Amino acid sequence: MNATPDFAGLEVGYDIPALPGMDAADIQTPCLILDLDALERNIRKMGGYAKAHGMRHRSHGKMHKSVDVQKLQERLGGVVGVCCQKVSEAEVFARGGIKDILVSNEVRDAMKIDRLARLPRYGARIGVCIDDLENVAELSHAAQKHATTLECLVEIDCGHGRCGIGTAGGAVAIAQAIDAAPGLKFAGIQAYQGGMQHLENYAERKIKLDEAVAMTKAAVEALRTAGLKPEIVSGGGTGSYYFESNSGIYNELQCGSYAFMDADYGRINDQHGNRIDRGEWENALFILTSVMSHAKSGQAVCDAGLKVQSLDSGLPVIHGRDDVKYVSASDEHGVIEDTRGVLRSNEKLKLVPGHCDPTCNLHDWYVGVRDGKVEVLWPVSARGKAY
Repeated sequence: MNATPDFAGLEVGYDIPALPGMDAADIQTPCLILDLDALERNIRKMGGYAKAHGMRHRSHGKMHKSVDVQKLQERLGGVVGVCCQKVSEAEVFARGGIKDILVSNEVRDAMKIDRLARLPRYGARIGVCIDDLENVAELSHAAQKHATTLECLVEIDCGHGRCGIGTAGGAVAIAQAIDAAPGLKFAGIQAYQGGMQHLENYAERKIKLDEAVAMTKAAVEALRTAGLKPEIVSGGGTGSYYFESNSGIYNELQCGSYAFMDADYGRINDQHGNRIDRGEWENALFILTSVMSHAKSGQAVCDAGLKVQSLDSGLPVIHGRDDVKYVSASDEHGVIEDTRGVLRSNEKLKLVPGHCDPTCNLHDWYVGVRDGKVEVLWPVSARGKAY
């Protein structure tokens, strides 16, 4: 893990939400808390699965944006490296000591490309995705300028309809250009089907992934025929990793949300029709919130509103409670339906956010809790690194 942060001179409630050693009951709200036991179990479980299936696991840093969480995943789960979506995100992880970083996205701006090409100087293996022939020359020029090597994955569109080349022939043309370009190394294929990850029905997800596997297989075969066998075929998320790992095509997973588990992912079903947050993965990330008002009958108001969570994937769920329900949010307030009047002012509740990635990006700190005590305080290292 990172060196322990220096909290000297920091005031609880102003600079930070808690200090190591504090009782969990005294944590200042609203803030992000981590159930360290659940987090560690999730990490070990995914690590064991990947190892048993002969898969590399490159965890997704855009989810937690934390060097400390990434190092925990590497130590406990055998994670081989990190995926980042932006160059500034990758810079944070490189400066934090992560040694294998893939920007699982395209980089086209000249200044960003220049920064990317400098990152191997931190002693890290740096990869990037390409879906346009013109990008090859741009990356090659920057790598030569800084006397570094960038490993390049051809991104194929395997059904999401976002980034990625759409044909096997197009993938071969880009790979050949990479292979011939000074300062670049053809490393493989990026084939992530993000559009199906949150489909609740297992069979519907499988249909989409079967299509993605077929597209990926066609690209791999075309590359092999051209004498360019991909070292890495990377993809797979929390909603699909079992499909990719049994495909015979993929050899690297990119799962992220499994470690924290949000409410939206929790609703999807496994092959037996069970929600994946009820057996497959545990909720480890919460927004800790306090009841600040109960002036109206049947309704309580908490201090976790829009400014501490993203609602793009729905409202949060109150963890471990079926007698109260979070029903609406404004800037600083969350309205809780409490028809039985069971909540009391200043009572603390744990909210499972609808979408962990953008929620985490709103906070400065993770408060790690174990056995009712604050054990660690970790910065959200890459918060706001969106460029």
